[in-house]
Amino acid sequence: MTALRMRARDFLTDDELIAVRQRMTWKGIALIAHAWALILGAIALVAWWPNPLTYLLAVAIIGSRQLGLAILMHDGAHGCLSADEKTNLFLSQWFCAYPTFAETRSYRRYHLQHHARTQQEDDPDLVLSAPFPITRLSYRRKFFRDITGQTGYQQRRAQLLNALGPSEWPLSRRAEHFWAKLGPQCVANAVLFAGLAAAGVWWAYPLLWLVPLLTWMMVITRIRNIAEHAVVPDSSDPLRNTRTTRANFLERLFIAPYYVNYHLEHHLLFYVPCYNLPRVHRILSRSRYADRMEVQPGYSAVLRLATARPDREDRPGQLVNSARRSRAGAKVNADQNAGGF
Repeated sequence: MTALRMRARDFLTDDELIAVRQRMTWKGIALIAHAWALILGAIALVAWWPNPLTYLLAVAIIGSRQLGLAILMHDGAHGCLSADEKTNLFLSQWFCAYPTFAETRSYRRYHLQHHARTQQEDDPDLVLSAPFPITRLSYRRKFFRDITGQTGYQQRRAQLLNALGPSEWPLSRRAEHFWAKLGPQCVANAVLFAGLAAAGVWWAYPLLWLVPLLTWMMVITRIRNIAEHAVVPDSSDPLRNTRTTRANFLERLFIAPYYVNYHLEHHLLFYVPCYNLPRVHRILSRSRYADRMEVQPGYSAVLRLATARPDREDRPGQLVNSARRSRAGAKVNADQNAGGF
């Protein structure tokens, strides 16, 4: 089956299309700077006032900004951080992708297949949405694996093993393969560690960079994946095979940074920078297509839809299947930098 398509001029005037397509380098830089400012501010808060509450708050803020960096990397994969491709790739790679152990170009090759085949049988991201709806018990197990770092560990382990290559390769070939897969990421993280150490807070790298990356970022990445494509009404309708989720201030701070909740609009116009998606949403909401759009009032509403199967249908065998899907998803995510969007 092939999904239907919509043309931008079905709901935008020429002037509106020109306006929303405009890519401003300073805006891309400003969003990246905002993410890093919140990260460094959260680290400074714990260094200044160390206690369990400030630490947990910092983990949640930093984890959400790590997802924010992944979102901005995703914008870079679509060429939206800057109109100049060299600047776009530099910003996306060194300030967004590499610090979170991702890579823009490989993500771009994989991700464009998702846009071309959204919710179809050959959509590479279908594994992220196909299992839903699930039971609340199943989601609790997934949440526990995410928040305790098990999911993040599996993803990073798969990524490391992939970068090391087959054990039968000679050392020189394995080293070359590792550098191609993870070299710049290691450099970026070494620079981050050195900077924190120079500031006298070397402990912030393991406790306030790696811990959020392996825990809270995994929790909200799963929520984001669910919100974008799980339990959508019509896999072939571009207004209903993905979803926009309204986000309040706290959801934008801790779960859905940098306009990632406007996913329906992004799929319709994937060349539009994230900061222009709210404008696209307003235009669509005033159009004749407004009633067809799949929009949910918040992330709690989406999770209720995604966990609508009765708990009595939860079976022991589902634990095995869930684990298999988790491992498959971990490999996909490790190889393709977390998929989705």
